[in-house]
Amino acid sequence: MDSPHELTNSKFRRICVFCGSSPGKKPSYQIAATQLGKELVERSIDLVYGGGSIGLMGLVSQAVYDGGRHVLGVIPKTLMPREITGVTVGEVRPVSNMHQRKAEMARQADAFIALPGGYGTLEELLEVITWAQLGIHNKPVGLLNVDGYYNSLLSFVDKAVDEGFITPAARHIIVSAPTAHELICKLEEYVPRRDEVTSKLQWEIEQLGYSNKSEIAH
Repeated sequence: MDSPHELTNSKFRRICVFCGSSPGKKPSYQIAATQLGKELVERSIDLVYGGGSIGLMGLVSQAVYDGGRHVLGVIPKTLMPREITGVTVGEVRPVSNMHQRKAEMARQADAFIALPGGYGTLEELLEVITWAQLGIHNKPVGLLNVDGYYNSLLSFVDKAVDEGFITPAARHIIVSAPTAHELICKLEEYVPRRDEVTSKLQWEIEQLGYSNKSEIAH
């Protein structure tokens, strides 16, 4: 029997998930990764992620794969021995370096979600937020704020707004929620705000690996 979510098509075909190659100390992080994968399946959304089979990456990808949706893992060749153990899940697309990994993940996805993670997750997250601020893409960016994991980050961003380093419109880029269901609902309703029209400079397009502007924005 179809679930209620399958009766309504999502506006997203593929969502890119940033997350740790570690499972984290709290079981709630691991549960959230699996629940996110199941939520994507219920909404008929495919997964783009960092290609690892361990930690939260392994849990979310396995849940999506087990649910019958397509899984695309993008991973630098040098990280494959470190982040892939056992049988690979779905399609694995090796790339030359970290920059190509991020560019390909961004190109393939219609939206971005960050689960709890470390430096790598934060770096990927902040880069796609910056690209949105610059007008390079209009794709929504979400934080799955499991057990308040990202509260400190959100407080820092609010402080930067108060101090004049981030505009209120740029603060609006970050969407957050404590559960996968609530977060994806918010991402579906997201409408970008712009301080001004930002031109998409050719060098920016080339750096992201896009062949034309239509691959950047919806």
